[in-house]
Amino acid sequence: MKITIAQINPTVGDIDGNLKKITDIFRDNEKKTDLVVFPELSVTGYPPRDLLEKPGFIEKTRTALEKLREVSAKYPGAALLAGAPTVTGKKTGKGLYNSAVLISGGKVLGASHKALLPAYDVFDETRYFDPSPEVRVIPFKDQMLGISVCEDMWNDPGMWPKKLYATDPIDKLKREGATVLINISASPFHSGKEETRYKLIRNHAMKYGTTFIFVNQVGGNDELVFDGRSMCIDGNGEPVSVLPSFEESVETVDTEEAGDKKRYVPDDGTDAVYRALVLGLRDYMRKCGFSKAVVGLSGGVDSSLVACIARDAVGGKNVLGVAMPSPYSSPERAEYSEELARKLGIDFKTLPISDVYHAYIGALKNDIAIEDEEEVDVTMQNIQARIRGNFLMAFSNKFGYLLLTTGNKSELAVGYCTLYGDMAGGLAVISDVPKTMVYRLAGHVNREFEIIPRSVIDRPPSAELRPGQLDQDTLPPYEALDGILQHYLEDGHTEEQLLEKGFARDMVSWVMRSVNRNEYKRRQTPMGLKVTSKAFGSGRRMPIAAKYDF
Repeated sequence: MKITIAQINPTVGDIDGNLKKITDIFRDNEKKTDLVVFPELSVTGYPPRDLLEKPGFIEKTRTALEKLREVSAKYPGAALLAGAPTVTGKKTGKGLYNSAVLISGGKVLGASHKALLPAYDVFDETRYFDPSPEVRVIPFKDQMLGISVCEDMWNDPGMWPKKLYATDPIDKLKREGATVLINISASPFHSGKEETRYKLIRNHAMKYGTTFIFVNQVGGNDELVFDGRSMCIDGNGEPVSVLPSFEESVETVDTEEAGDKKRYVPDDGTDAVYRALVLGLRDYMRKCGFSKAVVGLSGGVDSSLVACIARDAVGGKNVLGVAMPSPYSSPERAEYSEELARKLGIDFKTLPISDVYHAYIGALKNDIAIEDEEEVDVTMQNIQARIRGNFLMAFSNKFGYLLLTTGNKSELAVGYCTLYGDMAGGLAVISDVPKTMVYRLAGHVNREFEIIPRSVIDRPPSAELRPGQLDQDTLPPYEALDGILQHYLEDGHTEEQLLEKGFARDMVSWVMRSVNRNEYKRRQTPMGLKVTSKAFGSGRRMPIAAKYDF
């Protein structure tokens, strides 16, 4: 059987636009294929979240499926498989299935509903959907299609030390007689996940001796980035085709074709993270209606990296970099910012904040007991950051720029950031990028020739909000900090487990305490792009008014 993999980038809620994309691809490929397969919830985009609770949204989805049925009647030689919410028809439960609907020749041939509903990390599908009451194959032409939806393929007992679900839908489909296994997904990216997915799909194909086709969404929707990387694996576990990452792609495969292990090359980790950030920013701006972005350039590595990502996402002519030196800024930092802007081809402005800062301090001097302006305490440091935030928001308000914040995950984790200052903005581009990864990404930007000035990368990090300030005066060395944060946040390790890994007790206690007490700050930060296995935001839901030390 010839099957066309349609790795598309839908927009959440844009049912008309998504329908046109699906219809166009089906029309373009119906003569050379038996079946065109689209990703999970491709009609609505993923994740639709509480749009699923709006009756009008569900009715419009139903109408879109009806239009697909009518289109299929004009091209009876092929079928299409699209993801959409469908009504269960039951009086109890949520009332919706997350479905893969098979349509051909003007008829709905069948639908496979998602059986395993994830409710961990960024997923919350039990809020909206009912699990499928059965797992069954759908006959089509001379094949028995074993169709599953995303999570249904992840309960492989050979991959995990503990099974999350009691049932294995893939095993059930094979027992029902599936001759081809097809999984439609909206599987978000995080660093390292692409190889895990490949291993999982390969395991299924080899275990059952059956061709396995995986069709994944691509694109950015809110904080999630989908890398695509759809594939066809033959019954020996060898890749017939592996589609590219981070771009739309349509390819037709033959289920009888033998694979070749040379067709799969793992994505480079650093390059994949960079491309994910570029795609996430580009799609966030495009889907939210922004055409231009503004970035505060400090002359440091974080803001330099964000400026590079922005340039690659929307083009240099659509990015404004603003340097805002204070009384404590070194002259060379402004020079680095201007040099970076010139190399990137972005617009650049310098707006000194010293006069505003002194006026600010003068107005508050008596009320907040400032006796010596040379003693720059935390309050005075934060005033500088908030002035900069106000300047940048003025450009956003006046010209419609999206303000990009430049704080990294290491800083955000321990609260080394200023509410309504450097945290002000519309999207936190690198808020899930640890500082050590920031340096790797900066090196990646400079892999062919120097864009971020070498002096910026080599210079000790500093907020430059008081004389002689360095990040490491306040924070542990970033290598140690990021190591602790990874084990604590992503791996869920306890203090004792961290001590067993060789980290110093005082450092571990400080980091854990800082992470826990700064939850209120992170709740007020702009949404950030997820690129690690555990990002701050919707995938980590911690209480604020709480007391705990673990």
